[in-house]
Amino acid sequence: MNKNDNKIILFNNKKIRRHFDEEKELWYFSIIDVVAILTDSTIPKRYWADLKNKLKNEGSEVYDKIVQLKFKANDDKYYATDCFSTENVLRLIQSIPSPKAEPFKLWLAKVGNDHINESQDPELAIDRAMINYRNLGYSEEWINARLQSIQFRKELTDEWKRTGVNEGVEFAILTNIMTKEWAGKTIREYKNIKGLKKENLRDNMSSIELALNILAETSTTELSKTIDPKNLNKNKDIARRGGKIAGDARKDIESQTGKSVISSKNAKQLRLNE
Repeated sequence: MNKNDNKIILFNNKKIRRHFDEEKELWYFSIIDVVAILTDSTIPKRYWADLKNKLKNEGSEVYDKIVQLKFKANDDKYYATDCFSTENVLRLIQSIPSPKAEPFKLWLAKVGNDHINESQDPELAIDRAMINYRNLGYSEEWINARLQSIQFRKELTDEWKRTGVNEGVEFAILTNIMTKEWAGKTIREYKNIKGLKKENLRDNMSSIELALNILAETSTTELSKTIDPKNLNKNKDIARRGGKIAGDARKDIESQTGKSVISSKNAKQLRLNE
């Protein structure tokens, strides 16, 4: 795959057209292209039309997730094309009776089983994360910092839940406020300077960036426990104050070192420098 190409990726030398929605931070893929690869159908449009009708008649939730985007066709003209997000592409694969789809189905079953096991024994998730990070080439120092950041993040989200903050949008709002205060950038701005799209921002931070992010989150957690906010607006104020503590530390480091703590380097570039 060419992750830097916002239009096309290759799978077994066959093209899949895609688009990244900056606002939703979601990849959308051309369903016709996915069907053509997994079925070897000579008329993938007809195959998808039949499958789409089947999903509709069955009342499948996936049918309602279809998004139409304009993609360039072989005649260089742009046409509206049915698309799915990554999650719904994986759900679509489960509806395709094809030998080529079987490896994906087995993988999905394994992932589901792993998550069930990890929910019963969280240490398994930590062990898997360590293995994955090592395989990606991260240093042991960075891995230790990253695993610590996961623990501190959980403590913060547990505290937010205790004060009535809802997961999803409200978590994202508070995280964005906190990040803006300590890093001087919103999460989207931070990702942009590192050339990221859907990738996890923390997985692309340097050790010092991770340390300051941890300081922001632990400060916010402790302030919340002390102040005991009762609504989202009060939590916003606490997120700003917690982020500012780490922001002041960042500015102090930068004034004494003469260089920015916030790096434009992503994970791959950071690992190459180690």
